[in-house]
This record gives sequence, structure tokens and C-alpha cells, in this order.
Amino acid sequence: MFRIDRRLLKDFDWGLASLTIILLILGLVNLYSATYGNANTLFFHQLLWVGIGLLGMLIAVCINDEFLRENAIIFYIISLVLLLMVDIYGFITSGAQRWIRLGHLSLQPSELTKLSLILILGYYYEAKKSLDILSLRHLAVPFLLTFIPMALVVKQPDLGTALLLLFIFVSILLYEGISFKAFIGLLLAGIGAIPLMWRFLKPYQKARLLTFINPNRDPLGAGYHIIQSKIAVGSGGLWGKGFLKGTQCKLEFLPEHHTDFVFSVLAEEWGFIGSLIVIFLFFVLVVWGLEVARNARNRFGEVVAVGITAMFFWQIIINIGMVIGIMPVVGIPLPFFSYGGSGTLINLFSIGILMSIRMRRHSYPLL
Repeated sequence: MFRIDRRLLKDFDWGLASLTIILLILGLVNLYSATYGNANTLFFHQLLWVGIGLLGMLIAVCINDEFLRENAIIFYIISLVLLLMVDIYGFITSGAQRWIRLGHLSLQPSELTKLSLILILGYYYEAKKSLDILSLRHLAVPFLLTFIPMALVVKQPDLGTALLLLFIFVSILLYEGISFKAFIGLLLAGIGAIPLMWRFLKPYQKARLLTFINPNRDPLGAGYHIIQSKIAVGSGGLWGKGFLKGTQCKLEFLPEHHTDFVFSVLAEEWGFIGSLIVIFLFFVLVVWGLEVARNARNRFGEVVAVGITAMFFWQIIINIGMVIGIMPVVGIPLPFFSYGGSGTLINLFSIGILMSIRMRRHSYPLL
């Protein structure tokens, strides 16, 4: 399981490792600015999580894809059990019950669920590798595997992560292939489900969606976040105000500046040029992930690589879209930049899995 052949060391993915380290450093620098004045707590906590996450990434590099495939069902069941524990034993923060305590630490199981869903879908598609184009009847099992954790996450409530699980499923589906008839059927079903979904949304979630359409309908309430975020992004101009000189953050106008709206801090202090550099690095990460999928030695590795890449892609797109006002605020963090222990661990472990898949692309014996 953990033994590494010298051939694998020769193929170690230094490019992806270097890209990840660069994003982590930029994220920590930006988070230090976002938590300036509170750096002794949040920043150093995040520094600790990054250190643990990097260790987890190295462990993931040592794990072969056969081990992940053989234990995908176990990982999936564990994630469901943890989600059920949130409903029973979880504690409430900011009106949402999403965390459980493990001693002095807190865990957000929905973060683990994203990766476990990717693994179980990889397991399913590996078992059905003889299928090239999937019809509606072939979608029942993967849809059910996605719907169960989605329902548990929505109940917390965590609409953002639930939507992310759906986007990961759809991304894998489109990559693996689907008949035109099945695609139209799913599209119509999704459109028809919108009124039903609206009935189950919490009042604050409805307010966020209505505010997305017109932020000025409640400028001091539901629209406050996005209005202040757009002010911060716009005030950065081309080159930004400079490190530690962002006024929207420092004067406490920008809410959630260390989590959901951390990109606003980056845009204000480093401007359009700095933001563009970070977006380009994220673009390279996504392309790299797709390249890993294209060269994977089996269908399981291919699906897992696509799923992890989709996870990063949608988190990046939704988060940046939120802060500039082109997407509703649904509480999706920005990978490697937003504060959060569970998210950091899962993101870095996922990077390790991508590296492992790439390193074993030449069909070495089980290691």
C-alpha cells in the first residue's frame, strides 16, 4: 500500500507539487493580510492545517489507486455515517449545523464527502468500463450515490456543497459520455425540479438568490456582502492598493473576508494583475488535472482525476463568481486561500491522489 518503487520516485510529479506550493504560499500571504490584527489565531491555525495537509498529500502519493478502488465503498459509507453524526451530534455555527467535534478539533464531514463521492463514482465506472455511452437506465446508480449525500448536506443546511456534489457528478458524467436523449432528459428534469427545490430552501437562502438578481433590494441585509465585495474588488484597480493596505477588509466593511470573500482581499490589495496571475495558476491546475486523467492507466484513475479536477474547477469558478457578483452567494471557499482545516486537508490529500495517479500511469505493478 505505502511502498514506493524507485521508478515512481523518478516519475514524481514535481510540476504539480510546485504549483500547489506556490498557491499555498500565495494563499497564506493573502490570509495573513485578511486576518491582520488576528493573525495569532486564524493565520497560525491555518499554517498548522497546511503542514498537516502537506503530510497528508505525501501519504496520498504513496497510496496506489488499487487500494483506493478496493476501499471506495468503505470511504463512502464512512462519509455518510459522519454526515448522519452531524445531524445528531453536530454543533451549530452561524445558523448551520455542519461540524462535529473530535476532541479539541472540529471536522466538517461534507468536505470528506466530496472526495468519497468521487472515489465511489470511480469505482462504479471502473466496474462498468465496457459502457461507452451511458443511457438513462445506466444513470440510476450513480445518481443515487450522489443524491444520498446531497440530501444529507442540504439538511445541514449547506446549499453550496450540495450543489458542488451535483456539479462533480455532472462533470464526470459528461466526461465519461452520455447519450443525447439521456442528456435532454436530465436537463428537463433539472429545470422541472427548480420550483420544488425553491420550496425547501431556507429563508436566508432564498434571500441570497433574490439578492443575486438585485443586490440593492436589501443593501444592509442580504445584499451587504456582495456590495462590499464588489467595492473591494473594484477599488483595487489595475495594480492594487498594496499588501496590508486594503481598506474594505481592515475597516471591517467586508464580511467573511478570511473565508468566502478572501479573493476580494486579494483583488483589493493586488489589483487586476495580481488576480489574473492567481486565476492563471488555477487554470494551470485544472489543465494539469485533465492531463492526469487523459494519461491514467485505468478508468478508475481517469474518473477520479476528472472528479478531483472538477471539484477544484467548480470551487474556483463559484467562489470568484460570488465575489464579483456574477453568481449567488452560496458559501463555497476558494481552494488554498480560504481559511478552514477540513477543506485544506481534503484539497491537499486530493492533490496527492492526482500525483499518485500520474506517477503510476505506466502500469507499474501494485505498490
